[in-house]
Amino acid sequence: MITLARKLRVVDYFTLGWGTMVGVGWLVIMDDWLLRGGPLGGVLGFAIGGALLLPIGYVYGQLVTAMPDAAGEVAYTAKVFPRSISFATGWMMVLAYFIVCPWEAVAVGKIASYIFPSLDSMELYRIAGRPVYLPHVIIGLGLTGLLTWLNYRGIRLSAVFQNWTTFGTLGLFMVFVAVGVSKGSPRNFPPLFTHSGFVSVLLVIQIVPYYMTGFESVVKGAEESRPEFRSGGFFKAIWMAILVGILFYTIVIAAVGYVAPWRELTGERFMTAVAFERAVGARWIVSVILAAALLSLFKVFNGNLVAASRMVFAMGRRGLVDARVGQVHAQNQTPSVAVICMGLGTAACMFLGDAILVPISNVGSLASAAGWLAACAAYYQMAPTLRQRLVAALGALVGLLMILMKVVPFVPGHFIPYEWLALGIWVALGALAARRATS
Repeated sequence: MITLARKLRVVDYFTLGWGTMVGVGWLVIMDDWLLRGGPLGGVLGFAIGGALLLPIGYVYGQLVTAMPDAAGEVAYTAKVFPRSISFATGWMMVLAYFIVCPWEAVAVGKIASYIFPSLDSMELYRIAGRPVYLPHVIIGLGLTGLLTWLNYRGIRLSAVFQNWTTFGTLGLFMVFVAVGVSKGSPRNFPPLFTHSGFVSVLLVIQIVPYYMTGFESVVKGAEESRPEFRSGGFFKAIWMAILVGILFYTIVIAAVGYVAPWRELTGERFMTAVAFERAVGARWIVSVILAAALLSLFKVFNGNLVAASRMVFAMGRRGLVDARVGQVHAQNQTPSVAVICMGLGTAACMFLGDAILVPISNVGSLASAAGWLAACAAYYQMAPTLRQRLVAALGALVGLLMILMKVVPFVPGHFIPYEWLALGIWVALGALAARRATS
């Protein structure tokens, strides 16, 4: 029987977890984050929201150590829940990973056009009043094709790419933050909150699941660890991804609020770059930020493509969806059919253009939280000690609260009709996929 290639080390799992988590939201929609909470609301929102994920990270570390299965949440829930729950959990996690891919395919065109404004030409059509340009589409399709090919060819190629782009992003991040902060002032911070303190923090916490989704992608690659790999490495990679993610987001939000009067810049395109350029008074800092953003985009796109394809592959192998996606390439030892399906799906969805960017984050938040809730609930049933069950219960409660924040109508930032529509379409597609697999 052909199995997935076993090539990954601890550092590879860290770059998969953190690299899948942090994309380009810190550049593309920083204004949305600050308008939600202000500098202090944003920092507290990501710090609190990230800390709430630590018990969930603990649960995932325990589960992947006991069951190193690419199916992740599907495998865990299958141990204690009916098949329907296992399928629903897996289908939601596929959404959480897959939906990031067209997001990044669209974002790369936006970043490229900031560098080369002439790319904002040859408008094809508009969606929700936002134009879709031909050069943007070509760039997005090119990147999608490249990453699909990379993952089709082998996990080692994908891991090397992930490592270089992850550490490149972190290196450039440290450079532009250090330079920018040296020119900033605390006088730029006010207003610290955009609403009341509680509402400001709450509005930011609501989007944390989407922007912190990725640490659990470590478990999707569990079957591809090197033969000498020690299971404790999974735990280390997951916790490092969460902690470095919290630090990254809180630092970049605080830095943008510190380097320039942020309230004046919320209407600017790529507010982060504009704020640092104003503080430093030189264009080169923008080039550094855009280079960091492009590297970050490449790694988060690649990481989510890895996670989504492994999830679909594992569901196909279990007969939850079409069994053909559960095939392993004889030579490359990759889930080749699943990789191609995710690549084609990304290419199709990116034609929705810029209109998908903000609504997609809310749908992704709910999908991630649903998967976390299910994994923690499964571990609660399996945990041998009271302490472990309490941690699992806390993780499940966090997941449930994050879901309720999106679906309860009177909570600020709840789902709007377009987001319900997107979720409904995905559920309907899941029902069709399950029915096809059964028949």
